[in-house]
Amino acid sequence: MQKTCDLHTHSVFSDGTYTPAELVDAAIECGLSAHALTDHNTIDGLYDYLKAGEGKPLELVPGIEFTTDHEGTELHILGLFLKPDMFSQIKEYVNIASIRKEESNYKLLKRLKERGYHINYIDILESSKGHINRANIAAVMVKKGYLSSISEGFNTILSKEYGLYEPPERLSSLETISFIRSIGAVAVWAHPYIHMNFEQANEFLPRAKDAGLQGMETMYTMYDDATTAKAREVCAHFGLCESGGSDFHGANKPHISLGVGENNLCIPYAFYEKLKALS
Repeated sequence: MQKTCDLHTHSVFSDGTYTPAELVDAAIECGLSAHALTDHNTIDGLYDYLKAGEGKPLELVPGIEFTTDHEGTELHILGLFLKPDMFSQIKEYVNIASIRKEESNYKLLKRLKERGYHINYIDILESSKGHINRANIAAVMVKKGYLSSISEGFNTILSKEYGLYEPPERLSSLETISFIRSIGAVAVWAHPYIHMNFEQANEFLPRAKDAGLQGMETMYTMYDDATTAKAREVCAHFGLCESGGSDFHGANKPHISLGVGENNLCIPYAFYEKLKALS
């Protein structure tokens, strides 16, 4: 049986619904050989994650998914193979972004309340371990009957175009890549073709490589076969390591299963091995 991995998942410490310990157990149950926890802009779940994995038959990859900006385009950069002695530096780096994000959340909730949506911050905090984004807000809105699904919220009232959500100023993509490398972690571009087309990505990649980018996701839940094939070609052309992930969020994205995404993923363990060799 082929050994597989999943190098992009989320827990309750950002916008997932599994605890770090539950993720570890679920990864083992579904037969993964390696697994990464990459919560959005926080490493708070990594302490429980590492403890839960002690003595378990699973290679753990402590990580983080940074939400960044490159010339007005939102890009997500993964930092993989984080070590505990890096944690204080990472917390310091994301602190400014966290403050900006919290201000954005407050503005959104205030505007929703003005429109008649009765949601308070406490409701959201209880389900998110304190790290709130629009998915957490949408989940509460679904629970209260304001929305039929989280995706409905992102496509309507919680979208930037609707006018209530004001995105916070984000960290620089290139600076974030350089920061990840400066602490000895591995920098991977998450789902590049969700936010950019192939032409845009090819313009960004030389600058990203100069900043220290080492890998990119070529296998991802929302990619079709043609996108995956093209991504692998691009990855080879730029001399990057391949990565892949389901972007598992538990019940917040019920159509995505750990390890296999929408049953379209089988991420080779070799991806994990090659990325680990860079750490």
